[in-house]
Amino acid sequence: MTVKVGDKLPAGSLKVMGAEGPQEFTISDLFDGKKVVMLAVPGAFTPGCSMTHLPGFVVSADKIKANGIDSIICLSVNDAFVMGAWGTAQNADEIIMAADGSADYTKALGLEMDASGFGMGLRSKRYAMIVDDGVITYLGVDAKAIEASAAEAVLEQL
Repeated sequence: MTVKVGDKLPAGSLKVMGAEGPQEFTISDLFDGKKVVMLAVPGAFTPGCSMTHLPGFVVSADKIKANGIDSIICLSVNDAFVMGAWGTAQNADEIIMAADGSADYTKALGLEMDASGFGMGLRSKRYAMIVDDGVITYLGVDAKAIEASAAEAVLEQL
């Protein structure tokens, strides 16, 4: 079942590349008591994700945070090493690059997709959400074009 506006985020954890290697953070660590924007992409270093989706949030990070957002998280079904390298390549210093390597959290959200036809296996759908103290207040899922999950769409909701 897919999460929806008004739902509390399910429990789980994500990994983020740190100075000493991958570090695990619980969903509570990342979201409790905070207002957070989380975007998810089908794959780090893929064309739409690297040329349009993530760059929109990199460029708009200050505007997003100026609207009361404590942090911006980018999630992908990749490992923490890839997410760390992609964040560096994208100058995403203001964004937490979170890895869901086995898609466990993506499945808990009900936002997985089968990208086997592209040789990518199980991945995350492209989406963005606004989460206030663990509760989803906006969820924009895109099937093709980057619209409901774009930084501009998120800014309109803040």
